[in-house]
Amino acid sequence: MSKRSRTDLLSLPPEDLALALETHFRKRNQPIYRTGQVRRWLYEDLSGSIDEMTDLPLKERDALKDSFTLTRLEKARVELSQDGTVKHLWSLSDGEFIESVLIPSKKRLTLCISSQAGCAMGCTFCATGWGGFQRQLTTAEIVSQYTASRRWAEDHLEATISNIVYMGMGEPLSNRKALHDSLSILNQGYAVGARRITVSTVGVVPGILELAERPEQFRLALSLHAPLSELRLGLIPLEKRHPLPEVLSALKHFNQSGGKRITFEYTMIRGVNDALELIAPLVELARSVDAYVNLIPFNPIPYQNWEPSKNHRIKKFAKILNEQGVPAAIRETRGRDIDAACGQLKAHTLAQLEKPRKQKD
Repeated sequence: MSKRSRTDLLSLPPEDLALALETHFRKRNQPIYRTGQVRRWLYEDLSGSIDEMTDLPLKERDALKDSFTLTRLEKARVELSQDGTVKHLWSLSDGEFIESVLIPSKKRLTLCISSQAGCAMGCTFCATGWGGFQRQLTTAEIVSQYTASRRWAEDHLEATISNIVYMGMGEPLSNRKALHDSLSILNQGYAVGARRITVSTVGVVPGILELAERPEQFRLALSLHAPLSELRLGLIPLEKRHPLPEVLSALKHFNQSGGKRITFEYTMIRGVNDALELIAPLVELARSVDAYVNLIPFNPIPYQNWEPSKNHRIKKFAKILNEQGVPAAIRETRGRDIDAACGQLKAHTLAQLEKPRKQKD
């Protein structure tokens, strides 16, 4: 059987995985418990290869490799921050790079994962967009960020991942088939609670509506960054296709679907979107969908001379929002010494490679 026709074990939602394995082993006149053995290697032992499944006979491992494959990411770079944040730069089979970040806190260990190699959204404040769009990630490439990061965390931090956020490189709702399959695998296969998984979007309305139809209570984070459509258009080009009123309508539907919390992500950029006059419309938007607001100091990126808002302005935003009954917090900047914001490590690496080339030109 050619490699092209092999199915990746990490690409199948649990029910589909069970069916595929049962069919495979039945054809080989093997006992049905072989299916459970493979599932345990994947979901409990975080196996990185079929060869590791040592309670299967060698012939059965070889037969599995003829029909299936198992994605395993290669570490291209690991950066450890003084604050405990860990960033992985992963190398994909075709030479592309993606990032994931482990963010420890007192009560949790959060994994930030990527959904695309690069991003096509073109948001002006984002390092990932600066690097351009290469391709969609497969379901297996998304899930393997979790398995590889969890193995690393258990080996080096003696901790297990408690929360997952799709806030790395890429727009998750522009890669919906892989997103939804990966959500099912992480939730049903690896037993990560739906309320501990958050999907971020800049406002892909069809994707928001689709996510709202799922029965699980996955969380949604909207990259808002401005409460007025005209201002937001200068930060997020997708605003032209899906303007803020349309996005808010979709969020209301998501909110009404039951128990699915919405967060507004608001990057604070000095002199761009931090005028106090913007607080009132921000309050109105947040109240309309019961949203929590995360205020995020801007992280510098290559070839963009913006600066983060001053601390007193960010605190003022948070204070007024809370006084107006909108729960808000200032997100602590983590891993700045290792370029931990999404796309930064890759962007700065590309910038370093670009300088010598420009000097030669």
